[in-house]
Amino acid sequence: VAQAAYRAVSTLSSPGRGSHKFAFRAAETAYNCREAAAKLFHSDNPENIVFCQNATHALNIAIKSMARAGDTVVTSGYEHNAVTRPLHALGARVVPAEAPLFDRAACLSAFDEALKKGARLCVVNHVSNVFGFIQPVYEIAELCRKRSIPLIIDASQSAGILDINAEALGAAFIAMPGHKGLYGPQGTGLLICSSRPKTLIEGGTGSNSRQPEMPDFLPDRLEAGTHNMPGIAGLKEGLDFINRLGTDRILEHEKKLLRHATNRLRNIRGIKLYASEDEAAQCGVLSIEIEGYAPEEAAMKLSEKGFALRAGLHCAPQAHKTAGTYQKGTLRMSFSVFNTSKEINKLSHALENLDS
Repeated sequence: VAQAAYRAVSTLSSPGRGSHKFAFRAAETAYNCREAAAKLFHSDNPENIVFCQNATHALNIAIKSMARAGDTVVTSGYEHNAVTRPLHALGARVVPAEAPLFDRAACLSAFDEALKKGARLCVVNHVSNVFGFIQPVYEIAELCRKRSIPLIIDASQSAGILDINAEALGAAFIAMPGHKGLYGPQGTGLLICSSRPKTLIEGGTGSNSRQPEMPDFLPDRLEAGTHNMPGIAGLKEGLDFINRLGTDRILEHEKKLLRHATNRLRNIRGIKLYASEDEAAQCGVLSIEIEGYAPEEAAMKLSEKGFALRAGLHCAPQAHKTAGTYQKGTLRMSFSVFNTSKEINKLSHALENLDS
């Protein structure tokens, strides 16, 4: 990934912005990246996959394409500010389908009830960034389909880890970052479009340059300005890596680490785990509380020992309100395909000796 990004700096220019080899290479790289994403997410048209700055950018496009002031919008009780703040800015009426943490049946029932209340749109994250709670998005998609309610999926924590079938889900939009489970560089993101989007910014596209309006076809409609080619080149390598390895193997590895961490940490006095007994309800994200320590204090002590954990509200205050952790937040660890059981053993030892 890093090598591809580095090569792009010296060998690529902007796709569609020149009749020379550097522009042609850039266009080929961009299209190959879209094709790799289409393969991973079972999308039948790579050109409906749009490059974005990050998942927040992608979600803003999606939400502002589908919602208006006063619309009733159903969300889960575990949404990120990348969803709640755009909805607030629009003046939408948000109805959270709140359910107990890790209770997938109650979650589905809550959505079934909330969607009856005049909903014009449903927005749901596939996996909670705080707790790793895997929400039943395929079943929620079916509820939306029966009621002809458009669905936006925030796949920020699931892309590259869980199987995401865009055709089967039938969502209007699926948004994701490139730098998390897709192993791409920071400052990259993807938006899979099945509905006509509104533009968030306008500008040059290298196509239809004589007309004052943005092109009406994808991906050009949403890709004004210079592309982040180092990011796109790196993201393509990350997508290729996942396509070779397979999300099943990645998920199983993360769940193995989650089980190991849960078994080790539950025996440490003063630690409260937010872990599910149902393995189908949680992927490789684990939040904890430590008696006698604010999450930020514990994170700083662990940083001094070589560990990088996030503390606080994780830009998801609604999730903490739903789970009852809003007052202080939590200390969160996230596992990847590159983490090992030995690293968890070292973390467990560090937590047992936090003050030493």
